[in-house]
Amino acid sequence: MAQVVEITEAASFQVKEMMRHNEEEDSFLRVAVKGGGCSGLTYGMGFEKEQGSDDDILEQFGIRILVAREDAPILTGTVVDYKQSLMGGGFTIENPNAIASCGCGTSFRTAKKAGTPESC
Repeated sequence: MAQVVEITEAASFQVKEMMRHNEEEDSFLRVAVKGGGCSGLTYGMGFEKEQGSDDDILEQFGIRILVAREDAPILTGTVVDYKQSLMGGGFTIENPNAIASCGCGTSFRTAKKAGTPESC
């Protein structure tokens, strides 16, 4: 069975730097799916202090990752990476379940969940 979310070493390095900078070293990294965006669903990432009762915990590269059980089917096989270029850097999310996405790169939909599309 595929891992729900995989975080690359480059992404984990950046997350750890952000945790140190924001004094969130003891926090979890939440990877989530929300309704909205041009295609109906958007990704969310942020720090949280506590695990919720409907969360599963993954651990990679020393980072504890929270994923809500309801988001797991949508995120299964997703890879979070961090890429640096001459124009700057940022997180990228590759989700094998996404069948359509918007030009913004953060909005998507799956075959089983369309979400709630909004205007760009």
